[in-house]
Amino acid sequence: MNPYRLYLVTDDQQDLQTLKHVVKEAVVGGVTMVQVREKSGDIRSFIARAQAIKTILKGTNVALIINDRVDVALAVDADGVHLGQSDMPAGLARQLIGPNKLLGLSIENEHQLLEANALSLDYIGLSAIFATPTKTDTKKEWGIAGLTNALTKTNFPVVAIGGINQSNLDDIIKTGVDGVALVSAICHADDPKSAAAALLKQIHAAMP
Repeated sequence: MNPYRLYLVTDDQQDLQTLKHVVKEAVVGGVTMVQVREKSGDIRSFIARAQAIKTILKGTNVALIINDRVDVALAVDADGVHLGQSDMPAGLARQLIGPNKLLGLSIENEHQLLEANALSLDYIGLSAIFATPTKTDTKKEWGIAGLTNALTKTNFPVVAIGGINQSNLDDIIKTGVDGVALVSAICHADDPKSAAAALLKQIHAAMP
């Protein structure tokens, strides 16, 4: 199974109970990976949220990825960590988490894309495919053409993120991308389970 196919990134604005509900339902609906994000800087809160999600994911084969913070990933023994360009260098993160944990890196331009080929990564997150309200500091919109081009220049599986929803999902999947990362389309859905199931069905139907 492709672990990157339907990659849920949590909304750090949601309270813990809402977060747990969303993740529990989304996993039943078919999400294949969950990244816990916490932008407030409160490390205790981050650890508590990560631990709660780890408990939900136990026995599901859905990997728990921690956004930005290697220390939190180590504290809860998560399955991996996803770094941004301003976070800890990927080489150092790899030394700390070891060879068997997943390591992802956000890629925002062509220079970073080519540089990443020399790193010890498991996958890259191509950001942002389209502009999105959840990320106000977008450096570049790759678009479908940019995504298609990027897929030919990287050694790693590619997860597309940014402004992805049911209306543009078919075009993204048809590029042959390894997975899509979503926040709002699942976290803000009235029924996260049905939303995830519908997205997964659409992904499988559009696969080249």
